[in-house]
Amino acid sequence: MTATAVLTARALLLDMDGTLVNSDAVVERIWRRWAERHGLDDDEVMKVVHGRQGHASMALLLPDRPMEQNHADNARMLAEETADMDGVVAIPGAPEFLASLTGLPHALVTSADVALSTARMAAAGLSLPEVRITAESVGGSKPDPEGFLKGAAELGVAPADCVVLEDSGAGIEAGRAAGMRVVGVGDRAGAYGPDVLVRDLTQVKVEAVGNGKIRLHAGQQ
Repeated sequence: MTATAVLTARALLLDMDGTLVNSDAVVERIWRRWAERHGLDDDEVMKVVHGRQGHASMALLLPDRPMEQNHADNARMLAEETADMDGVVAIPGAPEFLASLTGLPHALVTSADVALSTARMAAAGLSLPEVRITAESVGGSKPDPEGFLKGAAELGVAPADCVVLEDSGAGIEAGRAAGMRVVGVGDRAGAYGPDVLVRDLTQVKVEAVGNGKIRLHAGQQ
């Protein structure tokens, strides 16, 4: 990107994995082992799992398997992931970006559950937003827009006045389905045509501009 895009919003909705936290090392370890156990091509599995809740990924990858098995398997996977913080680090610029949101309406909207999101944010040295929409909060996984719509509702902001920060195809699709503008973070996001694309959070700056509005500058600073 050669120029800075300027977006005005009343709230920001933040994905976690790939957006605030780089957890790719853990995700790769856990899901490649899962793929091997089920005789699946691990590279193909990795194309599916980012951004989704585990049971939703399993439903796509093993369409004939009963959902109760997917939910049970997902619970085991979540426990494995929560116990494995090796290689979990902050996305560049994430600490400063979160600090800049103090006093501004924002929420975490993640496919991780409470335990995993709390552990990963702590491992990355990041503070948790006060408003958090986790796996326990929703009935549908991204790309279902439910999580982002709930985040907007919790903050008391209309969906059209929210900007989503996301890295995955499922997350970008969810943000769009919620009627929100989407800033894509990182290389993975670039394949899914977000409204704006940035390399990492060092390329995102926010400021309060009055009347409850937030101005977001995304791109080369």
